[in-house]
Amino acid sequence: MKARFDFYQASPDTMKAMFATQKVIQATGLEHRLVELVKIRASQINGCAFCMHMHAADARQHGIPDHVLDTVAGWPEAPWFSDREKAALAWTERLTRLSEPADDRHDYDRLATHFNEKERTDLTYVIGVINMWNRFSVGFRREPE
Repeated sequence: MKARFDFYQASPDTMKAMFATQKVIQATGLEHRLVELVKIRASQINGCAFCMHMHAADARQHGIPDHVLDTVAGWPEAPWFSDREKAALAWTERLTRLSEPADDRHDYDRLATHFNEKERTDLTYVIGVINMWNRFSVGFRREPE
């Protein structure tokens, strides 16, 4: 599959704004491991090979073990995800699959048990941002490097 065009060159101001979102994410104070797991899971759901590859590589560089990364899609059954990570991954799935009707009360209650209001807000921002990146990469067919 060949990239449709270079969206970085096509709209530098838009991409500048997109990269600014990354600085906001870094400033949230959320754990790096948690953020990377969320980015990988949303990218898996969206079929974004570019983002899956990039975030898995980044996670490995930050010491997240392969067995954890290999099982992100099966997080509910894997014993090495904390309750906090599982709550974040459930919320990621809920917000990434907005078109699928669901009662989100259980997911939200689980989230509220492990995250304060600021963290819930910041996590939701992270989920929104990775979904936005996925749409650029999938829509314009950006391939893993």
